[in-house]
Amino acid sequence: MSEIISKDDLLRLVDQWTGQGKRAAGPIRIKSDVVLYAPIQSSGDVQLDGFLRPRNSIKEFIFPRHEKLYGYKVEGRKIELCDVEPVVSEQLIIGARPCDAAAFPILDHVFNWDFKDEFYNQRRKATTIVTLACKEHDKNCFCTSVGLGPAAESGSDAMLLDLGDGTYEVRCLTEKGKALFAGKTRTSDKTATVPPGPKKLFTKESIDAFFASDYENPAWQQMTLRCLGCAACAYTCPTCHCFDIVDEGNAACGTRAKNWDACQFCMFTAHASGHNPRTSQGQRQRQRIYHKFEIYPTKFGEILCTGCGNCTRNCPVELGVRPVLETIETLSVAGGTKA
Repeated sequence: MSEIISKDDLLRLVDQWTGQGKRAAGPIRIKSDVVLYAPIQSSGDVQLDGFLRPRNSIKEFIFPRHEKLYGYKVEGRKIELCDVEPVVSEQLIIGARPCDAAAFPILDHVFNWDFKDEFYNQRRKATTIVTLACKEHDKNCFCTSVGLGPAAESGSDAMLLDLGDGTYEVRCLTEKGKALFAGKTRTSDKTATVPPGPKKLFTKESIDAFFASDYENPAWQQMTLRCLGCAACAYTCPTCHCFDIVDEGNAACGTRAKNWDACQFCMFTAHASGHNPRTSQGQRQRQRIYHKFEIYPTKFGEILCTGCGNCTRNCPVELGVRPVLETIETLSVAGGTKA
């Protein structure tokens, strides 16, 4: 037996949520060929089918692109620092892909490492995430290669599985999920069938073997020669979390703010002296792959990637993580290409 909800009742649930003055976000069709996770004004805007996945990720609703940390005022020789309280309200994210929700248990580590980021933690606590299991994938999806799948439950408070008849099986996974759907579902003998997902494209063992012996391999430059350094990969990735802290304002007043940044920008590692330890896109791409599949797992026990494929899907030259890792897999199996 399972719990199910009709699409109409699901959308009414969204209207009830927003009607209480709470924030909601989900897949919205921005253009005929563009779907993005965006704030929901009306449940009628929510897109639950007819596309593969949104082009962005849901991380911006918990880790925003721009965030004020504190303000400052300068009067004569006196400097006053003003606390900025995080703008936190209860929010619902509905229709998220499992590979997006899976990012948050991964990111929890870095935002609670040597310093607990209460801005992140408060938003995380106030957010209920309802995922929609994937029915299809494209050539850029590789969730199964990083230990996930079309119905991976990590990071979800509740999961919807399309039954194909205008109803969804509802699987409540946390107390927040149970509270959201309490009294809104009905019991049924229908259960959803989850597709196997994309085939595995590489193994962690092969990637580790290449990392161990081929850090200076010229293949890094060859594999990533076409990278433009635009950071579309990082900005649409569910797990990329690089940020910069800058002062915004003037000599009299302003704010210190946290803004998204990306390791693919040439200025990302530039020193005040003018020295830059990563002078080429090949070096920067190598760092990105190393961070996701070697440095982060070594430190936190989690691969910093959910296999969503956004990095390649949104890349103007079709690079991203998947093509690089497939090449590494081939080189690793073949014994590497020595310098």
